Amino acid sequence: MAPFLSGGGYSSESWSYILALHERMKNPIFKLAIEQHGDLESLEFWEGLPKYIQKLAFELYQTECRMNETIVVCHSEPGAWYPPLFETLPCPPGAYQNFKSVIGRTMFESDRVNSEHVKRCNQMDYVWVPTDFHVSTFIQSGVDPSKVVKIIQPIDVKFFDPLKYKPLDLSFIGKLVLGTATRNLNSKKEFMFLSIFKWEYRKGWDVLLRSYLKEFSSVDGVALYLLTNPYHSDGDFGNKIVEFVEESGMEKPVAGWAPVYVIDTHIAQTDLPRLYKAVNAFVLPSRGEGWGRPLVEAMAMSLPVIATNWSGPTEYLTEENSYPLPVDRMSEVVEGPFVGHLWAEPSVDKLQVLMRHVMNNVEEAKAKDGGR
Repeated sequence: MAPFLSGGGYSSESWSYILALHERMKNPIFKLAIEQHGDLESLEFWEGLPKYIQKLAFELYQTECRMNETIVVCHSEPGAWYPPLFETLPCPPGAYQNFKSVIGRTMFESDRVNSEHVKRCNQMDYVWVPTDFHVSTFIQSGVDPSKVVKIIQPIDVKFFDPLKYKPLDLSFIGKLVLGTATRNLNSKKEFMFLSIFKWEYRKGWDVLLRSYLKEFSSVDGVALYLLTNPYHSDGDFGNKIVEFVEESGMEKPVAGWAPVYVIDTHIAQTDLPRLYKAVNAFVLPSRGEGWGRPLVEAMAMSLPVIATNWSGPTEYLTEENSYPLPVDRMSEVVEGPFVGHLWAEPSVDKLQVLMRHVMNNVEEAKAKDGGR
């Protein structure tokens, strides 16, 4: 039970598990069934799924299971588990003891788990988390150590295969919101950075903009593309970026700001590899991640990746396969459900250095292609 039809991190992770399990059911000793749970359905996301996944979804949705023989995996944040704290199909769909086993699959982006969620985790037979970081934070917060199991997140490297795709033409989908679309002086193609995130403070969009705009100007032959969508906010990202820059106190370079483009249209799952293929590097200076799915997708697509060296991504980021971004300090979360928890403040200065380094050392950066 997962947000299969919703898009987002839990959704794409749940599909990667289902596809991996289904592929290995050559001589099935078990049946596989799915149920939408934990988030609102998105028609856009559903329509952008590859046809073979849509067909499989119908097939698995119609599979029936006998309760007492069933292992239920509740693949969502614990607030969606029975009894749910918001409107969703409860998971498990009935008393816990009716089923063979009930497993919670979840993760958090801060340094701890709150007491309500700890209580819900301890109702489960097992709690699957993606990284050593989570094993440690969950147990330290009071989740029964005998229940916590690390199950990392899979990635479909046959789907995210750079050799299979032609790049997406970003000139049709990227809206220029800051700077001018100039080429560098020797007319080489722009060096393009990409970041993908929900528009929320945790994702460090402010750190990214500050580093990029302090380091580069319009003569550098560089561009930053942000694929983003609203998160409890309106979708006028152009205005938000201009306002941020005006209030930041940053000095505008003599040559003008380096260009920033926003992609706020929905990119179908089938086109996502083509988006990665269109750029030169991926960057996400997030304050905390459960896993960091776009990072792993970018690595699978052989892109050099710059990402904060804290929380979930420490499971796979190394100096050999990426550019781990150092953390300046920890800071307290001041709003939302995790008030009082701590998360990372990635270094603005070090991010400037790394972005410039990746741009100037293309061959070295290509060698750090996620270990492909």
